[in-house]
This record gives sequence, C-alpha cells and structure tokens, in this order.
Amino acid sequence: MRKWAVIYSSVTGNTKAVAAAMAEEAGADLFRVQDAPADLSAYEAVALGYWLRRGGPDDLMKAYLPRIQNARIALFQTHGADVGSEHAVTSFARAGYLLGAGCEILGTFSAQGKLAPALIEKRKRGAKDDSHNSPEAQERWVRAANHPDADDLAAARTFVQKMEHKMDLLEKFRRAQEARKAKS
Repeated sequence: MRKWAVIYSSVTGNTKAVAAAMAEEAGADLFRVQDAPADLSAYEAVALGYWLRRGGPDDLMKAYLPRIQNARIALFQTHGADVGSEHAVTSFARAGYLLGAGCEILGTFSAQGKLAPALIEKRKRGAKDDSHNSPEAQERWVRAANHPDADDLAAARTFVQKMEHKMDLLEKFRRAQEARKAKS
C-alpha cells in the first residue's frame, strides 16, 4: 500500500467511523481536520472526509480544502440524504471546487449517517412545507438512523482497495505513455 493520510471532520461520529475504517485498510495516518498537517507532500494519497452542511462540506473541512495542493485525493462524506441523491452527488462537486491547485481526485465515497438528535428536533419544529421537514425527509431520518453500519464500513475499506488499484492502473498508463513518447 502507498502512504496515505486520512483526514476527517466529524460531529456525530459518522465520518470518524468511516475514516477509521479507511485508515485501518490503508495503514494510514489518521487526523482530525483540526490536527491535520499543512504539508501533505509525504503522502501518496489523501482521503478527505466530511459531513454535509448546506449541501457541501462542513465549515472546518471547507476551510481546509483550499490549503491542499498537488495531491491525489479521495473524497468521502456522510449525510442524512440517500446515497446517490442529487444532494449527495452535488456536494462532491462543491468539495472538489474548493481544493487547491494541482489536486487529482481519484474517487468519491458516500455513506448515509444518522442525524444528530438536536438537528432532527429543530427540523421537526420547522414549517410543514419545508423540504427538511417533509414526510420524505422524515423517512430518510429513519433510514439513516442505523448508519454508518457494518456494510458501510466494509464498503469504505473496499473503496480504499479500489483507489489503490486505480493508482496502479494510472501509473501503468503513464509509464506506457512515456515509453511511447521515448520511441517516437
């Protein structure tokens, strides 16, 4: 395995659990975003995890992303939305947009996560026509309540393996390109 850093932001423990599973699989150095190094040049891959706030990374990760330069990145997130939903997918684009210069995004991983009880209570007090308090939203809260679960954590470990394989293929492709250039 390559040298990885896994950097995460977590409030409820959802993103921390996914980060720990990824770090264990990769044999990575694990950091809370508050304690993450400014210089990531010692790492061949950097996994950045966050929880969603207003359709993008939480504020701590949002402040950290622009400082990362010239790194191979895997983004991961936890949220109360359904995996693959427009909300979840769009948030990856918002995170990628915030990255500093020269970053290469290898892939993305998303897992549903339980919402903080205080947030659920706040949303329940919201207007009935608020999409955050709709019957559909309340159904999502129930589905998310048991996540991330063992299957989510296993998928996070598999994601690391897939990113390692992807980096192998990218390096093989780049070597083949260089060899073709040298022959011509």
